[in-house]
Amino acid sequence: MKIALVQDWLTEFGGAEKVFRSIYDIYPDADIYTLVYNPEVLEKMKISEDRVTASFIQRLPFGKTKYRNYLPFFTKAIESFDLSQYDLIISSSYSVAKGILANSSQVHICYCHSPVRYAWDLYHQYLNEAGLKKGLKSIIVKYYLHRLRIWDVISTYRVDYFICNSNYIKNRIAKVYRRTAKVIYPPVSVEQFPFVSKKEDYFITCSRLVPYKRVDLIVQAFSLLPHLKLKVIGDGPEMAKIKLLGRSNIEILGYQEDNVLKRELSNARAFVFAAEEDFGIIPIEAQACGTPIIAFGKGGALETVIENETGVFFDEQTIESLTEAINKFLLMENEFFSHKIRENAMKFVERKFKKAFTEFVDLHVTEKSNK
Repeated sequence: MKIALVQDWLTEFGGAEKVFRSIYDIYPDADIYTLVYNPEVLEKMKISEDRVTASFIQRLPFGKTKYRNYLPFFTKAIESFDLSQYDLIISSSYSVAKGILANSSQVHICYCHSPVRYAWDLYHQYLNEAGLKKGLKSIIVKYYLHRLRIWDVISTYRVDYFICNSNYIKNRIAKVYRRTAKVIYPPVSVEQFPFVSKKEDYFITCSRLVPYKRVDLIVQAFSLLPHLKLKVIGDGPEMAKIKLLGRSNIEILGYQEDNVLKRELSNARAFVFAAEEDFGIIPIEAQACGTPIIAFGKGGALETVIENETGVFFDEQTIESLTEAINKFLLMENEFFSHKIRENAMKFVERKFKKAFTEFVDLHVTEKSNK
């Protein structure tokens, strides 16, 4: 079988890219198609640049770094790839990758990380944060996002079978696309995270510093708890804002290499997570270290954190609700056992993902070939 793998973009090594790398491990002879890529990211993912074909966006001015400014061209770019010579197409999509054009003799399986967030669930939040509620630019952006929603639904007809990363996303796929999806949890390199049972005296959060991650909320809450230390790892457009919110008990570490992240996660009293995430890999990485979680009780966290056993939840994205959860954690901190927390993380090891993914693909490729 000739196999093509399609990813929205390969410009950073985040959760979706880790899933894509595991899929590529399963099919190392596959060819890769993406809107745009960063050679340094490919090197980090151990993917040869010779295997990758990028769209015309790669060649546009600042295409490698400012590619999001070319949003109006995304759908045309993904449809420009000719994949007619392949038997199996596997797309890893949270934007437009699933919209690749395929013919009736091909099998197209999509691992959907989420319906396009900024076109659906986060539409109004995106407009507010970008200052696009009024004005000419707002009208243009709203028009293109309206067109993207129409295309997004139409493009689901090009997918034979959907896989998704959580029951939370399964429900969103059913709501937005009216399609069913098989839940296969993303792979987590649990074994690479050091297990430490004796913790040091600080809390930690780690994230890209973008608005929906709500790192600002975490920093504000700990600013009101000066007796507790917090470390913040990550970088992004909200860095200046986060620094302004911080107090002397909060250490802003910025971007850190993996070895530093693993060390800090493993020694922390608890990992704090305030985003409503589709799945959220880093809370599992923290649990792999035996570190308990304080998490917002919506989204994928409900499927990866066991309340009062591997962590505690807060109900609202407010300072008061988070502070209440922190105080609850302090009262029951001695009731969390690091080995049980690590055991929960083991549910998400990479070999389980690869086994489930391979079985799903083999089953449905055979099923379609028999029709």
